[in-house]
Amino acid sequence: MSGHSKWSTIKRKKGVADAKRGAIFTRLAREITIAARDGGDPDTNFRLRLAVEKARGENMPKDNIERAIKKGTGEDKDAAVFEELTLEGYGPHGSAVMVSCVTDNRVRTVSDVRHIFSKFGGNMAEAGAVGWQFDRKSYFSFPSSAMAFDKAFELGVEAGADDVVDSGEEIEIFGPVDAFKTIMDTLSKAKVQPAEAGLRLIAKQEIDLGVEEIMAVMKVVENLEDLDDVQDVYHNVKVSDEALAALENA
Repeated sequence: MSGHSKWSTIKRKKGVADAKRGAIFTRLAREITIAARDGGDPDTNFRLRLAVEKARGENMPKDNIERAIKKGTGEDKDAAVFEELTLEGYGPHGSAVMVSCVTDNRVRTVSDVRHIFSKFGGNMAEAGAVGWQFDRKSYFSFPSSAMAFDKAFELGVEAGADDVVDSGEEIEIFGPVDAFKTIMDTLSKAKVQPAEAGLRLIAKQEIDLGVEEIMAVMKVVENLEDLDDVQDVYHNVKVSDEALAALENA
């Protein structure tokens, strides 16, 4: 399982999502707003459908979802204008970090992200300096109990996936960006509801670090994720089982 997925699992186990419910709703609302620019009907706008399903999965109130859609379609004339922004940087110990943001103030977001990098031993990088180390992929994960791995592997390959991984408690599917809808539809037909589904930056090659070094990198990741304008953070560090245990107990 990739480091990003392990970190997501840790956060769920530690109840971080529940502790920061307001921040979760803010991120989900911005994701819906951005998606709704291409149309406010989830039946015809696949990205919006996915964002709405994710919001419902987090028990986001219906009124919040509808309000976010209206902001995206322009029905709410007083709404702030958001833009998507991807920032790049180096974390401690030579780690590469990509930060996906949705913001209504680019200057503020860049400043906040730069501050976190500097505070924890990293630094911002120019566009493209880090990004070449990552590929954008379709990504899905669901509990292993939802489907036998052999069956999941077969369905994934038929739908155009690049790889299907048995990670113990969950199964992960990676595929090209243009295969996202096909894979999603295939899982839906098989009555499998992904715990996570979306486009993700995947490191082409992960680096091996010691437990303390991994903890230092994840400290940067955690603080970046706490920023209001940050939607997601990706890195190229291989999270070992020892580091995973240490993170869970931190």
